[in-house]
Amino acid sequence: MIARMKGDTLANRLKEARTEAGLTQAELADLVGVSRKTINTVENGVFVPSTLLALKLAAVLGTRVEKLFWVE
Repeated sequence: MIARMKGDTLANRLKEARTEAGLTQAELADLVGVSRKTINTVENGVFVPSTLLALKLAAVLGTRVEKLFWVE
């Protein structure tokens, strides 16, 4: 049985990785096929990305999903 702990939140370092890659929110959004607003809401922890989007973001930024997202 897998138990969910209360208060789990998905943290991310998407903004830092995007900035290190020299990309704007709009450029990253275009590369992964979403809106700039989606990137903004993921960076700010308002929106939890789907597995597919998380994988696309990691691929475009040349990193692993685990380096971009983690559970706090």
